[in-house]
Amino acid sequence: MPALDSEIARLARQATNPALPSGLQEKLKEDLDQLKLNLQNPDSFWPLYQRLSRYFNWVQALPWDKESEDNLDLDQAQKILNEHHYGLDEVKQRILEYLSVLILQKKNQPDQKIRAPILLFVGLVGTGKTTMAKAIAEVMGRPLIRIPFGGLGDPSYLRGQSRLHPESEPGKIIKGLIDVKVKNPVILLDEIDRIADSALNAVMGVLVELLDPEQNQSFLDNYLDYPFDLSQAFFVATCNNTTRIATAVLDRLEPVQMPSYNDEEKTAIGREYLLPRALQDSGLSSKDLIISPDSWTQIVRPLGFDAGVRTLKRNIEGLCRKAAMLLVQGKISKVVIDTSNLKHFIPRW
Repeated sequence: MPALDSEIARLARQATNPALPSGLQEKLKEDLDQLKLNLQNPDSFWPLYQRLSRYFNWVQALPWDKESEDNLDLDQAQKILNEHHYGLDEVKQRILEYLSVLILQKKNQPDQKIRAPILLFVGLVGTGKTTMAKAIAEVMGRPLIRIPFGGLGDPSYLRGQSRLHPESEPGKIIKGLIDVKVKNPVILLDEIDRIADSALNAVMGVLVELLDPEQNQSFLDNYLDYPFDLSQAFFVATCNNTTRIATAVLDRLEPVQMPSYNDEEKTAIGREYLLPRALQDSGLSSKDLIISPDSWTQIVRPLGFDAGVRTLKRNIEGLCRKAAMLLVQGKISKVVIDTSNLKHFIPRW
């Protein structure tokens, strides 16, 4: 059976990949020996071969020994944080302090594993929690894995299912590592206060293992069934409030409060950050759409107080879309928005 022999030889080569931990190589060899025992029984050989081949492929794809090189430069970090967020000086200062600790650890203790702090951004919707996590990844030069927790109702989403289950796969953590191809990414645990009630305790148990530096160096995915070292990943979490987060999880986090924006700050964010991006996304230039200074009060607060900037972002994007349509229709050569015509550009509910 030359075809079978070649497939078994392929799996044998994978099992001896030097990038794999020695303990895992032994485990794969044992699985391969079990497969060989079923060579004379096609009914059992092929299902076992298919499951084993999938498992070998997942294992080979993991970045067991690959890390990204950190870019720990405070001046560059300050520039990137300012590009992503207006204001939030205390939050930025906190991040720069943590980066300074990492720089000193890497300089003075090069042979030791760097234990990064685990930040928890706490704030209302639209206050910049998720984008701050993305900025941290850019600052450090690491890829980002975002894992949304909103409505999460099954802990196997995070840590996979046993290979005994048909069509089982690794959990989101392991899949994310395979996607980014390094073992030390920034891992964003987004909205950890929005887990479904039925799974709250189970998911909190997984979070304790993920976030505890004594446990995450041997994180065990149920499908992988072999510990993976997550101690060099930089974890960041977000939540609206901490009331539904287990005390054991909070003990492992460094809360950072994200303040609400006032109208003056929102106006600056709208003019300096959101409008230029929306113009570019809409194919417009700054000459195509002009917004009068006295219009910003209504653009910022069309329906009353809003802690974040999501409504503001939607309003500005809507302005740009309407302006683009008018220009394409050829009715005008440029769009000037002021308080007299703003109601035609801002939605009223």
